[in-house]
Amino acid sequence: MVGTGACRGVTQGAWTDTAPEGGISMYRFAVKALLLLFVLAPAVGCGTAPIYNVTNQAIASSGGKPRTLEEVKTAIVESGSARGWTMKEIGPGHLEGRLHVRVHTAVVDVKYSTTNYSITYKDSHQLKYDGTDIHRNYNSWVENLQSEIDKRLK
Repeated sequence: MVGTGACRGVTQGAWTDTAPEGGISMYRFAVKALLLLFVLAPAVGCGTAPIYNVTNQAIASSGGKPRTLEEVKTAIVESGSARGWTMKEIGPGHLEGRLHVRVHTAVVDVKYSTTNYSITYKDSHQLKYDGTDIHRNYNSWVENLQSEIDKRLK
């Protein structure tokens, strides 16, 4: 019964290189769709964006008194830990933050005083950094770290 009756039109020619009445065949359509997908995928998938740095973010005083350097350091280290960052002290007022997510690594310098802090790009692995742009997830990670620090220093 295969190839006869109503099923014959479906089983014959559905994936062949010929189409009835001059139309495009399913095979050619599928090939063109896949080619288009491969051409457009890099443009929409895991794109890049200009790198996001935090520069001289103001720190609110605590009860009218300036925060101590130790209070600021503690807030930054705890914020980093809450967001998956490992913070390492480089010197007074200077930490290095490192985040590992799957196969990606982001490294930032965090410089701080009693009145402000900055988070700047230092290094990365598998984040498509080209000198100005980076994988957009990096920016989200830095924004989340900034938000967490700000929350703790309010």
